[in-house]
Amino acid sequence: MLTQEQVDFYREHGYLVIADVLRPDELEEAHAIVDDFVEQSRHVSEQSGHFDLEPDHTPENPKVRRLSSPASYHPFFDSLMRDSRILDLLTPLIGSAIRAQGDKLNMKPADGGSPVEWHQDFAHYPHTNDDLCAVGISLDDATRENGCMMVVPGSHRGPILDHHQDGYFIGAISPDRDHIDLTSAVPLEMKAGSLSIHHARTLHGSALNRSGMSRRLLLYQYAAVDAWPLGGVGNWDAFNANILRGEPTYDFRLVSMTARTRMPAGARSGGGIYELQKPLQEKVFAAG
Repeated sequence: MLTQEQVDFYREHGYLVIADVLRPDELEEAHAIVDDFVEQSRHVSEQSGHFDLEPDHTPENPKVRRLSSPASYHPFFDSLMRDSRILDLLTPLIGSAIRAQGDKLNMKPADGGSPVEWHQDFAHYPHTNDDLCAVGISLDDATRENGCMMVVPGSHRGPILDHHQDGYFIGAISPDRDHIDLTSAVPLEMKAGSLSIHHARTLHGSALNRSGMSRRLLLYQYAAVDAWPLGGVGNWDAFNANILRGEPTYDFRLVSMTARTRMPAGARSGGGIYELQKPLQEKVFAAG
């Protein structure tokens, strides 16, 4: 469980880092599973629903920038998503009724792993309230050199920023255009096996991997059960099957705030957030 000091820090700053959550044997197992996934990608030449490939990916030198929904492909990641060590941390932050909202493994291969430009998760999936967060479990030591996540403290208490360009949702902000100050950003450097928690409204991103070491970050997204997606719930049974703690409800909690639509969508060909942000004119990390 979190201390009151940690809860207060999260409320104030919109993020938290917890050291040494995974055991060494769990890290070893995770590495072996991920290595096997990357090996499978040798036979993939285009972006797919599972593999998001780096631009220089080849069968001889496979490079994956994201594995989508790893919990759906391996029981280790599914079990970890439900682990009480994680859910107990979330209870004082988003409540005791918790829904799994998505998962991914963002990979940054050595010497050039792709950046993710500045954005707020909530802009991608607005809900009726903002009791949502993402847990990032570091499978490698995460440093500034290998592209650790960076956050702007306190940004979760500000507005949902404009993630559009030329009238289309592009999944990233334009700091110069909108006069957004990023000078207070802090790197979430942590040892392998540690985790971060960031609020869905916290402004964050990550730079290119300029090191000779990989940086693999397993991300689980969670929401309070009474936070309902404004885009709709889709299949009712599947929606409720994602509840990890608590019971299904017909009631949703609506709070007063201004949210932005993620429509209209721009053209892209798979690739998740990387391809979505590709046309961005103001590339902060790619330029850095």
